[in-house]
Amino acid sequence: MDSFLSQPLTARIATHGPAVRPVWFLWEDGAFWVLTGPWARLFDHVRSHPRVALVVDVCDIATGLVQQVIARGDAELVPFDVPRGRRKLVRYLGTDESRWDERFVHYLHDNPSERGTAWLRLVPDSLTAQDLSYSSAG
Repeated sequence: MDSFLSQPLTARIATHGPAVRPVWFLWEDGAFWVLTGPWARLFDHVRSHPRVALVVDVCDIATGLVQQVIARGDAELVPFDVPRGRRKLVRYLGTDESRWDERFVHYLHDNPSERGTAWLRLVPDSLTAQDLSYSSAG
């Protein structure tokens, strides 16, 4: 599961409402870490209703690879730390910050408290991993 979650995949997180949105994440220290802040509805949703579900999956019809991880629990908003932010962004954007879109660079160089940048941290109370792969007809 750790190997699967170390890939730069897009997760979908569901909050009260219901509302579902795609997110980049970091799986670290037994938790999912998602960058957010007061500019995002996700921030307000979690602040008022912390119960969330998150799914990370792949489905490749050509090869038959079908894998998923589903997590549920109460998310919390915690202070943003730049080293963890860098680890998360490097996995999606690569190590060369000069090639990054400006909006991502700002997360690492602006004062997070001024922007309100925070982490949504989900330590799942339910975590299910399934490999539903099949042999593709060839």
